[in-house]
Parts: sequence; C-alpha cells; structure tokens
Amino acid sequence: AITRSIADQARTIRIPVHMIETINKLNRISRQMLQEMGRETTPEELAERMLMPEDKIRKVLKIAKEPISMETPIGDDEDSHLGDFIEDNTLELPLDSATTESLRAATHDVLAGLTAREAKVLRMRFGIDMNTDHTLEEVGKQFDVTRERIRQIEAKALRKLRHPSRSEVLRS
Repeated sequence: AITRSIADQARTIRIPVHMIETINKLNRISRQMLQEMGRETTPEELAERMLMPEDKIRKVLKIAKEPISMETPIGDDEDSHLGDFIEDNTLELPLDSATTESLRAATHDVLAGLTAREAKVLRMRFGIDMNTDHTLEEVGKQFDVTRERIRQIEAKALRKLRHPSRSEVLRS
C-alpha cells in the first residue's frame, strides 16, 4: 500500500503502478549490469537480460525520464528561464512573412497587366486569393465556356506572363 501511494504521489506526471514496477526492475538490472561490466548498458543488452523486446525497453526508458520545468533557471545570473529559449513553431518568421507578402504583391501587379478574364482564370486555376484551386471544368462552368476554351485562355495568359518584361517582376 505504501509503495502504491508513493507511485501515485511521487511524480509530476502520474505513471501507472505496473509501469513503476517495470522501471524499478529496469533500474535494478541496469545498476547490476553496470557493476558487472563497468560501463553503462545499452537498451539491447537490457532487453536481452530482461527478456523483453528492445522497443519496449526504449519506451520504458523514455517514460522513466523526469519532466523538466519550463521555469528552470538558465545561466549564472538565473535571470532567464528554459522556456525563454524554446521556439514557438506556430508563429511565422518575419523574413518568411515579408517574402510571402512581397511575392503576393508582385503576383497581383503581374496579374493586373492581364485582361480581367485571363487574371480571373489564372486566379481560379492556381487558387490565388482562394481557398483551393479549380479544375478546367469548374472554371469553364463559371465562365459558361468549355474546358478547352479555359485551357486556351490559361495558356495565352501564361505565355504573356513568361514575356521577359513581366517575368522579371516575379523573379526579382
């Protein structure tokens, strides 16, 4: 009962009692092998001694690690914390944001040089300023023309955009 209570209360993140027992057994065998061999054991060696699959040993070792607080002081002054150095992957980097905005503006400038119909066809086909791109069939229905005609309009518009005077804007 005491062991179960300690297992339930001792860690920040609760680990089931059967897993605590496996961790304790693994630690005990690991210490024993350290004394025998004079070096740290590998997961392969532990798996062989404990008669368990190696991936299960690796999982148990991972679970046995103690969590680290984000408030752990870093440096000599202890005025900064570990959490201050962890990157927020949800934010877009300023350089990426600026590049995307620049490309968006250049694309709009180039499309403004086309006829309204050509620009709309390219916007729909490539999903520019839209949630998704559209098929030739879908664009054709919007303009009440065949998909072949939409393909021709798209090809003509792309040919215009490939002209050196227009394509230089997108390349720069």
